[in-house]
Amino acid sequence: MNDDVRNIVLGVMAAGVSASLGWAARTFLWRRRLRRKQVFFGLPDHSESLLVVNRNAGGPELSVMRHDVFALLELSALIKDCNAHAQVVAHDATQQGFGERTEFCLGGPASNRRMAAHLSSLLPGVRINVEAEAGPELGAFRIGGNDYRMESGKSEYVLLARLTAGGRHDARPVFLFCGQRAITNQAATRYLARHHERLARKHGAGSFVLLLKVVNSQAYGPDVVELVADVTRAAQTPVPEPAATGAA
Repeated sequence: MNDDVRNIVLGVMAAGVSASLGWAARTFLWRRRLRRKQVFFGLPDHSESLLVVNRNAGGPELSVMRHDVFALLELSALIKDCNAHAQVVAHDATQQGFGERTEFCLGGPASNRRMAAHLSSLLPGVRINVEAEAGPELGAFRIGGNDYRMESGKSEYVLLARLTAGGRHDARPVFLFCGQRAITNQAATRYLARHHERLARKHGAGSFVLLLKVVNSQAYGPDVVELVADVTRAAQTPVPEPAATGAA
């Protein structure tokens, strides 16, 4: 074998080794990224999850609003990326605790009983005005003494939360998308899809509650979303009961 042939063979071998090392490194990084995503969402390979939706006010049959359907599509893509499976169930057909399967719950407490139960038991510091005759106060959030009123189509709020049973890190989480309108639910799911890696780095497998504002949805749809505040502590702190008054 002369020098030219030897150099060609060595070059081919070096290229093969470099390609193999590059493929191995990319595979390792992809698997590590997938594992982190699975831990954050509580979705190991072939696990089951629940997509809990409200019923449209138009009738008793399960009829999900258009923007909630889009939200479900966003979540379904995340679940599929984790090599997991999802089951869509109505809010009033879900009679089980949480922590065994990851749950994604969409809708406000007025139309989603499951959401109302989660807010009551997990986020006692959140109050949402669901009175039909509330006028401009309808749908307003009260968190930690602050009020967040909706201006339909201009400025609307949504809570995005990741919570675990009793604060246990080994329990499967429940994700809440509790918005003042259906389009804000979709905005929250899209925010989660875009920022889950940053949220995982910041919060790990712990709980968090974020207040988001959807800006000018009548023009921009669910795409322009601002993070208002991390309200985890205020949302999980029970609201003090008003002092009783009476005759001395």
